[in-house]
Amino acid sequence: MGARSVLVTGASSGIGEATMHELVRLGFHVWATVRRAQDADRLSEQHGERITVLRCDVTDAEQVANVGEQVRRRGGLHGLVNNAGTAIPAPLEFIPLDEFRRQLDINLTGQLAVTQAVLPSLREARGRVVNVGSIGDRIAGPMLGAYHASKFGLVGLTDTLRAELAPAGIAVVLVEPGAIATPIWTTGAASGERLLADLPREALSHYAAQIDRTRKDAARAAKRGLPPSAVAVVIAKALTVKNPRPRYLVGRDAQIASVVARLPYRLRYRLTAARQ
Repeated sequence: MGARSVLVTGASSGIGEATMHELVRLGFHVWATVRRAQDADRLSEQHGERITVLRCDVTDAEQVANVGEQVRRRGGLHGLVNNAGTAIPAPLEFIPLDEFRRQLDINLTGQLAVTQAVLPSLREARGRVVNVGSIGDRIAGPMLGAYHASKFGLVGLTDTLRAELAPAGIAVVLVEPGAIATPIWTTGAASGERLLADLPREALSHYAAQIDRTRKDAARAAKRGLPPSAVAVVIAKALTVKNPRPRYLVGRDAQIASVVARLPYRLRYRLTAARQ
């Protein structure tokens, strides 16, 4: 391949798909990972040879290893965009531990698994890693405990990778969007409704007000959030500027939340506590 290549995980929709479009527009070849065959067919039809679509669930070790093998066969990798993620709301008191582990697996462990798989190719090209975090990695609220735990964890993962890979000339960047109008909110809400339906009755009696507030926040984000293209432009910048910043906030709400995150703990907790 003549064009520089970038691997984007979770490229079937939202930020991942928008990033793929932006990178293709800039002349990159994109390795795009998706989970479903219909998404693979659709993206291949849209972009032809400008992308290579790979079926990959980031929690499947065999599929991740296959991605790493295919990428290594083609030589150096200019960039990796760890974007795959999920957000399923439920109170931590009652969330099934298997569901908690699954969200950590997708949003955190899976990011490291893909990074490990393609690091030889990143070393060859002195490429970059861009991890898609969230303003939810600085400030947490109710009902999204598993999501926040994974995103706070991603900060530590990113900072450690940045330190470890600096001698190799591999920059590691964290992009932290605020509310973005992506399917994660609608699919997450739908999955959350199914999960909530299986919770014991006391879960709903204890957390009814907070659950309702989370539903409204998700609907607002899906409707009024920034378009995914706004994040894609920032990701492309992080991959192409000479000296990328360690972190990029995206959106006015993210900027405001970053200020709240620096407030004294008691005041911050008062502002973020759920109202009954």
